[in-house]
Amino acid sequence: MAEPPLRKIAWAPNQAEAELIQGLLREQGIPSVERRAPDVPDFLAAGPRDIYVPESAAERARELLGDVAPQTNGAGVTDPQAVAVRSQGVRALRLVVFGILALLIAAAIIERA
Repeated sequence: MAEPPLRKIAWAPNQAEAELIQGLLREQGIPSVERRAPDVPDFLAAGPRDIYVPESAAERARELLGDVAPQTNGAGVTDPQAVAVRSQGVRALRLVVFGILALLIAAAIIERA
């Protein structure tokens, strides 16, 4: 049996955000496939990922992700068929991690003084 044709509906800058997108789709019953860029080694979570869904679910998936703006595909090229989900939660988490890291560095500097 032949696999249904897939359509690229989203792009994520790393594996964590790709999994976030896939989770949103899965909650709505939309199956998806994540594919990493060819130049990203298998063992790295960093690096761009493309999200594909069956062509029959592409319109529904785009509607679900429709409140986000189209982004570039990591190479600076706008991909008109894809959107990148920029989660507020992911941004907040990055800010918290950065803040903790800054505090740890400051504590290490003070301790040496």
